[in-house]
Parts: sequence; C-alpha cells; structure tokens
Amino acid sequence: MRKESHMEQKKFYITTPIYYPSDKLHIGHTYCTVATDAMARYKRLQGYNVMFLTGTDEHGQKIELKAKEAGVTPQQFVDNIVEGPKGVKDLWKLMNISYDRFIRTTDDYHVGAIQKIFKKMYDKGDIYKGTYKGKYCTPCESFWTESQLVNGCCPDCGRPVVDAEEEAYFFRLSKYADRVRDLLVNTDFLLPRSRVNEMVHNFIDPGLDDLCVSRTSFKWGIPVDFDPKHVVYVWIDALFNYTTALGFMNDKYPDSDYETFWPADVHFIGKEIVRFHSIIWPAMLMSMEMPLPKHVYGHGWLLLDGGKMSKSKGNVVDPYLLAERYSADALRYFLLRDFPFGSDGNFSNELLINRINMDLANDLGNLLSRTTAMADKYFGGTLPENQAAGPEDDALLEKAKGLRARYEADMEAYAFQNALADVFDVIDAANKYIDATAPWVLAKNEETKPRLARVLYNLAETLRICTVLLQPFMPDTCVKIFGQLNVADEGKTWDSAAAFGTLPVTATLHKGENIFPRIDTAKELAELEALEAAQKAAAQAAQAPAEPEKTETPAASAELIGDHEEEIDFDTFCKVEMRVAEIRACERMKESKKLLHLTVFDGERERCILSGIAKWFAPEDLIGKKVGIVANLAPRPMMKGKYVSEGMIVAADTDVDGGCAIAFYPDNVPAGARIH
Repeated sequence: MRKESHMEQKKFYITTPIYYPSDKLHIGHTYCTVATDAMARYKRLQGYNVMFLTGTDEHGQKIELKAKEAGVTPQQFVDNIVEGPKGVKDLWKLMNISYDRFIRTTDDYHVGAIQKIFKKMYDKGDIYKGTYKGKYCTPCESFWTESQLVNGCCPDCGRPVVDAEEEAYFFRLSKYADRVRDLLVNTDFLLPRSRVNEMVHNFIDPGLDDLCVSRTSFKWGIPVDFDPKHVVYVWIDALFNYTTALGFMNDKYPDSDYETFWPADVHFIGKEIVRFHSIIWPAMLMSMEMPLPKHVYGHGWLLLDGGKMSKSKGNVVDPYLLAERYSADALRYFLLRDFPFGSDGNFSNELLINRINMDLANDLGNLLSRTTAMADKYFGGTLPENQAAGPEDDALLEKAKGLRARYEADMEAYAFQNALADVFDVIDAANKYIDATAPWVLAKNEETKPRLARVLYNLAETLRICTVLLQPFMPDTCVKIFGQLNVADEGKTWDSAAAFGTLPVTATLHKGENIFPRIDTAKELAELEALEAAQKAAAQAAQAPAEPEKTETPAASAELIGDHEEEIDFDTFCKVEMRVAEIRACERMKESKKLLHLTVFDGERERCILSGIAKWFAPEDLIGKKVGIVANLAPRPMMKGKYVSEGMIVAADTDVDGGCAIAFYPDNVPAGARIH
C-alpha cells in the first residue's frame, strides 16, 4: 500500500502500449518506452505521485502460429521473449526504464478481469453474437472492410489480408460513433491534433461498422467464459490492460490504485495504433461507463532507409548493441533529441555518433571537464570565498535562471527535443562564457583570482541547473556530474533548478572520468556495420536447419544473371518472397558495366537493387515498369561496401542469343502484390 502522504500528492498516470512479443523488440519500441520513462521521471522530479505502466500483449493468432513454427507452446514462446535472455524485461533494465508496473496479458488476474468486462458489455447489450465475413490481417490482428483496404492490402502494414468467415461476437461500435466523433473534434483527447482529421475522415465519417470482438478459428486467447469456443478479440484484451493493471475488476492490486490513478493522464502509442486507442478504446469505456483517459498521444515512427522498422520485415535496429556500446544514456539522449516526438524521423548510426560527439562529448562533457579541471588546477578543487562579479555574468545567469520555465513548457507539450535543445542552449552559452572570460588569463594574476573564482562558480552552478533538468533523460550520467560538482540532495530538486546560487560559494569540485569520450566516426561506422552484419548472419544461421532433411521432392533450380547455377531444396525455395515492384529510377554505374542501379517501390517503401542486366536493358526503358523482385533477401553490400542491394530483380537467361528475360506486369497490378 502507498503511504497516506502520497495520496495527497498530485497524481500522474502514464502508459506505453503493451508490446507484441512475436520477436525481440527493436529501437522503435525503445523510442516509445524511453519517451514514456522521461515523462514519468520528469513528473516525479516535480513531486507527482507517478504510476508508469508498460507490458506485453501476448495473445493472438500470430503468436500461436509462431510458437507452432518454433516447436513450443504459445506460453513458452512468449515467456522466452519477455523473460528470457535479452528479452523485453532485460532490455528495459539495460535502458534504465523506471516502470512502476509491468503487465502481461497472460497474467491470471488480467484474464479473469477481461472475462468480467466482456460479460458486462454483453449483459448491457453492447456485445452480441453474429457471423463475421470480411478481411483480416493476421500480423496486425485487425479486421477491415473492403473499402478500407489499400490496393487490396492492410492499410496499416501494407501486407495481404485474408478472407475470414466465422461465428463471432460483435461490439456495437456504431452506437458510440457520434460521441467518439465529438470527443475527437471538440476536445484535445487525441494529440497531436494532426491525427484527428485522419481518424474522423477515414474511419468515423464513412460509417463505423460494429467491431468483431471474438474468434473461433484459433485458441490462443482469453476464453469467453459463457461461450468457451470463442476467445476474446485481442483489442479488448489489450486495451483494458490500462485498467486491469490498476486492480480494476480483480484483486491483484488494491482498489485504491484504480481510484487514485484512473483516468490515465496520457497513453503514449505509435501512430499505427491510433485508431484503436482513439476510436475503439473510448467507445468501450463509454459502454462500461468509465472515465476516459485525458490524452492519447500518437508519436511518429523511426524510419530506416525511409521505411518503417518492422520485426516481420527484418529492417530493425538492435538497441542492445547500441546501448551496450555507447551507454543507455547516450542512446536515450539521441532518441529524444533528434526526432520530434509527433513526427517520423530517419534513424542512422551516423546521426547517433555525430550527436554523441557534438552534444555529449564536445558540449556537455567538455564543459564539465574544463570547469572541474580549472578548479583543481587553480584552487586545489575548492573555490575561495572571495569572488568578484563581472560584466560577462549577466547574460549567462539570466539564461540559466529562465531555463526551467522554458523546459517545463516544452515537457508539458511532450516536445522532448525542444526541452533538450533549451538545456543545451544554456550549455553552449556556458562554453562561450569560458571563451569570453578567459580563465587561463585571469589565473596569471593574483589580483584577478577573485574574478576567476566567480567565473568557475558560475560555470559550476549553470552545470548544476542543467543537470537537474537532464535527470529524466540521462539519469546515470547526471549522478556522475552531480558527483564531480559535489552537489547535495537539495541541489538536485525541481525547485532548485529555478534558483541560481544553490551551490555553496566555496564549492569543492572534483575532476572525474570523461563522461562521454569522443568517437572516431569513420572507424566506428565501419565496426558497427561489421557487427550488425555478423548479427544478421548469426540470426539467419540460427533460423536455418543445421542439416537439411532429405526429401523426395525434386530440387528447384535458381539462377542469378551472370552467376553460377546453385541448386536449393524445394522447402528453401518456398521461403522466397516475390513481389511486384515499380521501378522509379534507374541508372548505369560508373563502377560496373554489368550492373544497373535501380530504385524500386515495393508497396511499402523504396529500396535500392543492383542488378546485372545492363547488357540487355537501357535504364530509360525500365523507368515506370513493374517487375518481379525477390523481396526477402538479406541486404548485400556491393562495390566494396559503397552500395547495399536490398533484393533481386526476377530475371532469367534465355536460349536466344544469350539474352535475358524479365516478366513485366501491367499497370493495374499494384506494387507490393505477392507473386505466387
């Protein structure tokens, strides 16, 4: 139980989405969780009673299928992803995520609560039995109408959907359409506001269909207790986690937790699940006659080579590798400094290294190192009481004193990148202050030593204020900085960040370790590329059988243009994923007479393919054509690593004059269509 004094505090309840453990989590999941953690730490710094919830969404057909492929039970499969080595909980520990509660939708208390919630909506008449016939996206666990599909595919992930027909229960979503529309249009429930038009115009105004909320075609889910052949549809199961984790309709946690923290202050989610959280979630809460969360914030994606990262696509960045190599704090800082939270951002290793070098090593690290080193060198670490102000002081002090207010305004708007920019603007001013005051010159004359002492004090106090406000973002680093500045507990508080002069005049500073050593960019990028390539190779080797089973199925033959013939077994051939792609750009290469450099659109993103067809096709004749590509080849460095080819054009040698044949597709075949 929480202390009574806490109940009198202002409360703040914040959640991440619960992540789908179909595979290890990637940098995109880390981005959302780090942002949520920074917000939770900021509110704790302000004195709030914070509840920070995260967890995993563990049911559904996709988990059932992946477990079967892996030869384990669904429970064993999710246990390994969540609790196993380098699993979800290990990653959050590495990233210093300060969650208060972690929910798994396989937890007994959650299962029982969901059955009660389903029954309550059924008894009210908001859930009824019928027959579902329509389109279903297995990876997204989403049902769609024909009109919602894009080029016949799932509008969220771009992958093919399947026809589904089965007995099912439905939720009367249409009943709440007007109330949900009013919520979105006339309140600030959904943020950023740019998301509102999409939800209203694409989903509500065309007419909300009632929502299928149970399945009978698979078993890995929460049974409907009064009709056990049905399992509860994943979005009822998943969405109500935000309340069951507070003890709603279960006795796992005290009733007071729900009473204290619900409604949530904000749900942080990726923009791909905004529809579920801004339309379905409030409608279900209205049905249950429960208070609505204050805000849902749909943040942008981290893009890799212009495309959304996805476990199923394999184009993901491993946060473990980066956090272990550069520190969790460096990665946390980069994620929240470089990318505006509401917009998409392009991730690259080069951006990460440059940000570490510029901000953390050059600006923050240098300021701390120079300040403490000069205190050691000129005063033996302890500043003298006799100090003299100077004309250069006012501008720095004014900037430092006003920092907390600017930072607070940005944090309340979830503009993390702006809050960090504000802090580093003051750090930059402090570095310029060193150049303007020239402490090394002041140190040469005893008469100017008091002025030198005040300069070093101003630098230390400015660093202290900045470090207080950096605590939500880089908690471990801030402990180290406070140690070198010898800051007492009262100098680490929210209130102290608004006052200049908290450090004692005779502060004792200690020159410590270099908190962020500078990185050799070229060397580091090469090493990272090699490490990531090795990781991918190891992952592919782990998925492939050590020794292919003998089969009587005739071998299939695959031939690459200009390459030797290599036989593969039929089962391996069946793993090849071929799609239609549109050629958007094509050019010859100076480095090779054999290769063409093509930019193709595969229905989801643009990708680069180098193909040995230059002998037979002119670039200008290919632009705009639709061709078949092998879409799931591992990226292949070519031309000594200068280019990376992300697939292969489906082409074949012909018997006619040693020619080459490519299958071109008509304009009405959409890019991204599967080739069977």
